[in-house]
Parts: sequence; C-alpha cells; structure tokens
Amino acid sequence: MEGAAAREARGAEAPRASAPPPAPSEPPAAPRARPRLVFRTQLAHGSPTGKIEGFTNVRELYAKIAEAFGIAPTEILFCTLNSHKVDMQKLLGGQIGLEDFIFAHVRGETKEVEVTKTEDALGLTITDNGAGYAFIKRIKEGSIINRIQAVCVGDSIEAINDHSIVGCRHYEVAKMLRELPKSQPFTLRLVQPKRAFARPLIIHLFLNKFPVFSIPPCPPRLPVMA
Repeated sequence: MEGAAAREARGAEAPRASAPPPAPSEPPAAPRARPRLVFRTQLAHGSPTGKIEGFTNVRELYAKIAEAFGIAPTEILFCTLNSHKVDMQKLLGGQIGLEDFIFAHVRGETKEVEVTKTEDALGLTITDNGAGYAFIKRIKEGSIINRIQAVCVGDSIEAINDHSIVGCRHYEVAKMLRELPKSQPFTLRLVQPKRAFARPLIIHLFLNKFPVFSIPPCPPRLPVMA
C-alpha cells in the first residue's frame, strides 16, 4: 500500500503550467481591387475624345461608346483601332490594348445598287461586327462587285432584294448571296460609314458664287489576294 508520506509528497507537486492561449489570427487579406481599364475613343468621322470602361463584350462596348457620344448603339457599324480610316487591317478584333485608340464608324448615307450575277462568285468577303451588322471586308479585283464603283469596302449590307438582313451573321449573308440565281438582277441596300465633314461633299464654286455639291466615289481600291 502507498504510504501517507508518498501521497503527501505527490500532492505537494507544483501544478502544471497551462498552455498559452493561441495568438489571435490575422484577418484575411482584402482582395485586391481590379485596376480600372479606361479606353479612349472617338467617332471616326470626327468628334471630341471620350473615355469608356466597364464593358466585357462587343455589344457592351458599343453601348458605352454610344453613351459617351449621345447616339444609339445601333448607329455603330464597326470599330477600328488606332486609325480613323476604313482600314480592314485595323478592324477591332478580340483584344484591345490599353494604349489602343478606338474609332467608331457610324451610319452614313444609304444607297441601293442593282447587281446582275453573271458568275458564281460576286467577289465579296463579308464579316460582321458581332452586334447585328454584316459589312464588306474585301472586294476582289476584277470581280462583279469590283466593277460597281458605288460599292465600297466598309459598306454595311442592310437588305437583299428588300429583305432585311440586320441581325444576321456574316456566313448567313454569304450563303444568301451564293444562293441567288445567276443572270437575274438583284438589289443590295447598303449603308456606308459616315465620312469626315470635309470629305462627303465636294464644293465647286462657280462665278455666280452658288455652290454645287456632289458625292465622291469610294476611295481608291487596293488589289487584294483572291
């Protein structure tokens, strides 16, 4: 049996020190705020510079540009980067850099042309702006369309034989044109991009001081590969 002295000695042992309380945990780091991505923009035919931000797709981009300049988003045909010219090499694609300058080409004059399809191919390359408008990206040299001076690169195709194609993708429009019968004329309703103030009208001054206005043809076409 355990003696009373042993029990007394064990009872006299110093109490064990309790573990220190855990250090208070640091609050989680706040998520980093995303930097504001602000882009500069102008209307291609001439305007003050606007600033836009907060868009994630083409339709939102057009809405922001339209808001900046007090126009309807449906007025915008397409956008180019770093050039106010109708330059399909500068056409807005899937990426925009922070240093890029966005030029919005808006609706200008509407025109109708009659075309007779004498060959299988008209000589058009068509693209679309991702927001409902298909337009002419290239015209093949020597083609049926190339012989019609009123048709220009950058023209939006609004209707074929009075059938509206607004809202169609470029491949749908190309299919409609391919399926048109040969040797039968058809009508294209086109909308050209609005030109700069000094370019749409050429003023001829005569001795009587009355101006006469004329609409110039398309800019000279550069040959493209078939």
